[in-house]
Amino acid sequence: MKQLLLSLSLPFILMACTPEPQPITYGTDKCEFCRMTIVDMQHAAEVVTAKGRAYKFDAIECQIQYLQENKATEFAFILVSDYSKTTGELTPAAACTFLISPNISSPMGANLSAFMDATTAQEFQQTKDGQLYTWEEVQDQLKR
Repeated sequence: MKQLLLSLSLPFILMACTPEPQPITYGTDKCEFCRMTIVDMQHAAEVVTAKGRAYKFDAIECQIQYLQENKATEFAFILVSDYSKTTGELTPAAACTFLISPNISSPMGANLSAFMDATTAQEFQQTKDGQLYTWEEVQDQLKR
């Protein structure tokens, strides 16, 4: 009987350990790095460790600083909000194009925004000025 219960519960135990992004509760959740309340859907970000722990951020620049301070941690997900969307949906950071523009304010003042579509990022750059970066480049740009 014990073996039957163990074999039936094993899939549920394994599913509970699977890393998954967690929804951000805007207006309630706090940024893991700066402790400010996360309210801006266009600049929020999240990382999820390989062990399944989710950390949420009010700005991509906070996320990058957190990643730089936690280089030894293995992450299953590194996600950012697409500035061109207002849904708060998170997307993989490595697939995005980033714009640092003095004409788009971000919560922590780096003026950093992410775009899932490179063409959309270029369109925003044409109207808002600034510099475009890949994920790797923007991390280098924001090193302390």
